[in-house]
Amino acid sequence: MVKDQKLIKKRREQMIKGAVRLFKQKGFHKTTTREIAKESGFSIGTLYEYIGSKEDVLYLVCDAIYDEVKDRLVTQLDSSSKGMTKLKRAITAYFQVIHDMQDEVLVMYQEVKSLPKEALSYVLQKEIEMTEMIEHILKDSLAEEGILLPDSQAKLIAHNILVQAHMWTFRRWSIQKLYGLKEYTELQIEQLLHGVYRPN
Repeated sequence: MVKDQKLIKKRREQMIKGAVRLFKQKGFHKTTTREIAKESGFSIGTLYEYIGSKEDVLYLVCDAIYDEVKDRLVTQLDSSSKGMTKLKRAITAYFQVIHDMQDEVLVMYQEVKSLPKEALSYVLQKEIEMTEMIEHILKDSLAEEGILLPDSQAKLIAHNILVQAHMWTFRRWSIQKLYGLKEYTELQIEQLLHGVYRPN
């Protein structure tokens, strides 16, 4: 097994990028592990040092998206900003991650149906954890403004934030012709938080 952590990270990134390109072109089922290895720039033997099956690549894609979201949101939580400023920065950071990883996000949702039951449960759990992360930031930020949201409302807004960010990817053929990311994000924040927060 490969022990060098930097090398592992680099090769996983190569593998994810290579696999995502192929899954977009050919779909998950028509893509072979040999093709993934070639597209990633290393041998089939090297590929199997990192994964046991093709499904494992989708695990890696899922983890890459989740880890990037978590890293960027934690950065926002660690910043000195409070209240609505913190919330808006966190939403903006989330939209930026989805923009930066839009091919990965697109493939993840297109191919999730290809996963075996156990793997599907893993991916769905990651999705739940991302939603809970957003919900926590939402409630925490609004509490700093003296606004206490009922759990049901906070959960729905958190889900809406995720959905609107994903729309930037799923409907990019249309949406990205109409808006730049900055304008889209600002308009969505206004829509998402309408009725929740009205500054004096």
